[in-house]
Amino acid sequence: MSLSLTGVVDSLISFYSLAIFVYVLMSWFRPTGVFYDIYRVLGQICEPYIGLFRRILPLAAGGLDFSPWVAILVLQLLIRPGLVTLLGIAGL
Repeated sequence: MSLSLTGVVDSLISFYSLAIFVYVLMSWFRPTGVFYDIYRVLGQICEPYIGLFRRILPLAAGGLDFSPWVAILVLQLLIRPGLVTLLGIAGL
């Protein structure tokens, strides 16, 4: 069974959204050992994208940072449907 390019892109976007979510959850705690290594790797993967939104969005009251959540929403509600539609039109 082979996946279409559309299915692969859809899965990658889902995985990246999950990676951002896990990265945010891990940031609420003080990871140690192997969890710190995972946290660092997730930071290297997620921060470039989240950083785009951090430059635009101010911190909320109390210093809350909603940029990761906005980043996930943009991925899920704008980028995913756009890419999946384009790839579907292209027959990929």
